[in-house]
Amino acid sequence: MSEYDVQHSQGMHVVHDGPPQAPPLLLIHGSGASGAFWGPIVPALAGHHHVIRVDLPGCGQSPPAPAYDVPLQAARVAALLDDLGLRRVATAGHSSGGYVATALAEQRPDLVGSIALISSGPSPDALLPQPFILKALLAPPLGPLLWASRSDAMIRAGIGATAAGPVHIPDDAIADLRATPYRAMRAVLRQNGAYLAERSVPDRLAALGIPVLVIFGGADPRWEPSSAHQYDAVPDTRVELLPGVGHLPMLEAPEATSDLLLGFTATSADPLVPLET
Repeated sequence: MSEYDVQHSQGMHVVHDGPPQAPPLLLIHGSGASGAFWGPIVPALAGHHHVIRVDLPGCGQSPPAPAYDVPLQAARVAALLDDLGLRRVATAGHSSGGYVATALAEQRPDLVGSIALISSGPSPDALLPQPFILKALLAPPLGPLLWASRSDAMIRAGIGATAAGPVHIPDDAIADLRATPYRAMRAVLRQNGAYLAERSVPDRLAALGIPVLVIFGGADPRWEPSSAHQYDAVPDTRVELLPGVGHLPMLEAPEATSDLLLGFTATSADPLVPLET
């Protein structure tokens, strides 16, 4: 892997890895996370792709923004891809990052060649009761107080509660989550919920006509694992369940996750489409 550029664009911290001339692969993190959460699988991906990792506004090393609704987040990512002169990009989203990826394809089908959804809940009825530590951290009245006084151990415990077992969480991911403001986190969660409630992800994807890969942990404690098969109704979609894996496949099963992503991008790749001049 060769990390060759770190920049800010469209109000977002952006990291590029791998050869710039390689086929692009955009990675979009989940709620309150950051591009650092993809770290364990980036070396494998960057051997074949120009990997682009964003910190969405209000998350990681990106400053807060006035609003966080999913279509607006997607529009910011679209502007970044326009700045980079890219089209038909393979796009992967973890958890609610899959909603941003889907909204990006809805708005700008010219920008998205394929979508990989990792642990992206398909509909509100698939949501499971959340772990106590997450409810305490994220909801009033304790949430604002606990959020401001979080230790690294508490942050690790909160993330770890979404895994199926012990998991190593990169130090830079912990630092990035520490930097995320409570108000931004709450607003992001509300807007993600609103996007999902408006229309299910499988229903949205069915209208797009692009290749889709769904990766779900077979022991995901956040979303009912069997709900992954709601995506079976989407044409040209492959669903993969990883046994014994929770909500964080790129941390819990990095080799299996990167292998699935690389196999998918290899078979769904389009020739690069240059911008018109």
